[in-house]
Amino acid sequence: MLMRTDPFRELDRLAQQLTGTTGTWSRPSAMPMDAYREGEEYVIALDLPGVAKDAIDIDVERNMLTVRAERRPSVKADEVQMELSERPLGIFSRQLVLADTLDTERITADYEAGVLTLRIPIAERAKPRKIAIGGQPDRQQISG
Repeated sequence: MLMRTDPFRELDRLAQQLTGTTGTWSRPSAMPMDAYREGEEYVIALDLPGVAKDAIDIDVERNMLTVRAERRPSVKADEVQMELSERPLGIFSRQLVLADTLDTERITADYEAGVLTLRIPIAERAKPRKIAIGGQPDRQQISG
C-alpha cells in the first residue's frame, strides 16, 4: 500500500545520529514509523516525542502524504547552561506515496503520547465484491 520515496533515508538518518546534526527545512530528519492494515483501514504511526501538536503539519496531494514537524528546544531561559543535550531538535519530515486503493479524502489523525496516528480507509472500489452472473445485456433493436 505504501512506496518509499527515498531509498537513502536510512543512511541519512544514521549519518545524522553519528554527527549529531539536526534537521533543517532544506534537509529534514527522518521520523520513525510503523505502517499496517487493521480491518478496513491502513494505519500509519509516526514517533514524534516532545513535538507540540500545533508544530505538526499533515498534507495530502493526490497520492503523496507529507508529514512535517518541528521540535524546538524546551529550555528557553538565557541563564540556563546546557550540560547534556541528546534529544534531537529541528525539522522532521516523512513523505509516503499512497496506493490508489486508499481513500485519501477520509484520512483521520490523532496525536497522543508523542505518537501521530493516521488512519486511511480502504477505498470502496478496492474492496472485494461479488459479481452476479446474469443473462445477456438488453439490446435495443434498431429498425431499418
